[in-house]
Amino acid sequence: MRTEVAAPDSLSASAPRFLVEIIAWVAAPWALVAYSIWLAVLADVLLIGLPTVFGMPGAKKQKNPVSIPARPAIALELLQPVAACLAAFVAWPPVVASLVAAVSLAACGLQLRRWRWMLAQRTGS
Repeated sequence: MRTEVAAPDSLSASAPRFLVEIIAWVAAPWALVAYSIWLAVLADVLLIGLPTVFGMPGAKKQKNPVSIPARPAIALELLQPVAACLAAFVAWPPVVASLVAAVSLAACGLQLRRWRWMLAQRTGS
């Protein structure tokens, strides 16, 4: 039986990640609603739903129903800051979008230790 080791995910690293997630959840629909209400809703369904369902065991405190390896899990996590930045530059004034980009970069920088841990883990039993 394999014991699951948790990733180094401190509050000082996870709080900015969560802030970027919230920004993405707000900015993406805001940017898309002018084109289609359905695209706006779909954006949030994907931004909230995919990381809720798919994740690497031990990478976050909550458990995901579907386990995936480190590389796809990291790529899925990068979806949030990318969506936050792109949508912010479409929907909001440049100064606000620049702040979103700065926060997103900082949040990603704070994830490097955890991402290294994720890549070092062996998936499987």
